[in-house]
Amino acid sequence: MLKRPLPRFAIIAIVVLWVVIALLPTWEYRNLSEEEKETRRVAGTLAELEHSIINLGLDLQGGIHLVLEVDIPTLLRTLAENKDDRLEQVISETAAWVADTEGDFFNLFAAKIEEHNLRLIRYYSAYGTKIPEIIAALEAESDDAVNRSLEIIRNRVDEFGVSEPTIQKAGGRRIIVELAGIKDPQQARNLIQSTALLEFNILQDLAVTRDVLFALDEVLKSAGQPAEETVAAKAEEGPAKDAITGGLESVLGSTRDRAIIEDDSEGDGIPAGVLAERPFSGYVHVHGNNLIVEARYRYAVEALLGREDVQAAIPTDGAFLWGNRTEELPVEFGVRNFHSLYYLYREPGLTGGVITEARANIGGLGSNAANQPVVNLTMNNEGSQIWARLTGANIGRRVALVLDKKVHMAPEIRGKIAGGSTVIEGLESMEEAKLIAIVLRAGSLPAPVEIILQRSIGPSLGQDSIASGFRAALIGGLLVVAFIVFYYKGSGLIATTALIFNIFIVLAALASLSATLTLPGIAGLILTVGMAVDANVLIFERIREELDKGKSVRAAIDAGYARATVTIIDANVTTILAALVLFQFGSGPIKGFAITLFWGITASMFTAIFVTRTIFMAFTQRPTVKTISI
Repeated sequence: MLKRPLPRFAIIAIVVLWVVIALLPTWEYRNLSEEEKETRRVAGTLAELEHSIINLGLDLQGGIHLVLEVDIPTLLRTLAENKDDRLEQVISETAAWVADTEGDFFNLFAAKIEEHNLRLIRYYSAYGTKIPEIIAALEAESDDAVNRSLEIIRNRVDEFGVSEPTIQKAGGRRIIVELAGIKDPQQARNLIQSTALLEFNILQDLAVTRDVLFALDEVLKSAGQPAEETVAAKAEEGPAKDAITGGLESVLGSTRDRAIIEDDSEGDGIPAGVLAERPFSGYVHVHGNNLIVEARYRYAVEALLGREDVQAAIPTDGAFLWGNRTEELPVEFGVRNFHSLYYLYREPGLTGGVITEARANIGGLGSNAANQPVVNLTMNNEGSQIWARLTGANIGRRVALVLDKKVHMAPEIRGKIAGGSTVIEGLESMEEAKLIAIVLRAGSLPAPVEIILQRSIGPSLGQDSIASGFRAALIGGLLVVAFIVFYYKGSGLIATTALIFNIFIVLAALASLSATLTLPGIAGLILTVGMAVDANVLIFERIREELDKGKSVRAAIDAGYARATVTIIDANVTTILAALVLFQFGSGPIKGFAITLFWGITASMFTAIFVTRTIFMAFTQRPTVKTISI
């Protein structure tokens, strides 16, 4: 089938269509003004658009690069049961040694212990009886401290709305944070360094919550909410008759209101009639015992909650908080993403500073969660007493576990919990249990996290990098095109067409993956241009050789491609393997270079072997063609 031009052109047309669809969101986003972006953010449609564009890295967009370090010496001092001058001397000398040599802290710590003949069990008896055992346990505590810091930072970064942030461990105790597009580096620095706040808040009854929602409706209606703000939730995409099913219902709970929500014949969001009658609760549904808001309407709800008159109408003892993740729920024509919205008591019944231990385990036999992942919590004496009073007085109600003003879960209190130990059940996997345990332990950091390096890159520098990269690509591309057209004449024009197509395919792949384009990525893109030209040179030289042997044009083209294809694949596969290794083990800019190199090489093979041959086939399928411009 692929020996004829028509099916091959059909495949090329499909690829062209994909390229256009993939790049349209990026084109649309880059042409939005700041005012238009803010309007779409309030309407809840900007986030969906941002997930479909080519993101710019720190070196192109500007932002902040931070290197954080967990203070391991302070951690060891905190964990020590006894403290004296000998322990302090060993820790201080180890810290100074690490600063001079950049060696592993715990290897040097073990050497210092042996040098000073220190009996480690005297200071860390809870961690074992032998020195290697104690050091291994302390090293595990160090890794745990870094993991807690990572979780805190991720929660903080969410408040920025940064596209593709880089947050990763570097070595044993350092964390690299790259936030592209940050306009206030000092604000980012302060927020990342601040301590995470863990709270246990009792949820208010659903009946009370409904009364508050209706009160907010009345406030907005009496304020004369403008129609364009009321209908800000209308989305640009959505199936017709988007009826909500699967246990979701209007917050009013009446058949009449459910019918109104289901009557969405326009298929572009919540009907204006619903929002005109209920400008706040019209966004909200009840699923089980939870209030939920469709993800595309979240910014509209946040904008309403941010109004002064709405805040004044919320009772002083109550507060609205969002859940920390989205949940897919069924609607009439598929599934949609929803955010949980919680109404709870403003003052926490307990804070996370009282938690001394949180571990992910498997539920024991005979328990409600036998062989299921659970999280075991242990509190200090003060926390145990408060927790016993709190749970005993609220049996049957739900308690929200809030970290950084986001609700991570809200289990029901089944009975009074004494002794300071409790179990969190109902988790989907051991990975989730481990994450929750890290989140809970993150309430009080065992050691400070210091910023040891900060680099700020201004937007103007990023724009200079983009302009320089564009100029380099343009000049290099024009020189290559001029040479290949001069040397290969008409066939050079065909190669130029494939070359341009190759670049668009790479950009479409980046957009489809929501990948981040960095300055090294632009270098990788320019490199693939050279690789693509190299493939065409191999093919054209083979075709020339066949023509010199006296073969017909069609036979020379077939033989030229047959002989060159194996060489091209061999050369490019080795480069692809190198790109995969760079992507797997590299980080930051190296990954950006690897991504563009991988897709550039893949696209160059497609355009050189498939696209150009299809064009040649179309030109030479007539028997009257006796020569070729090459």
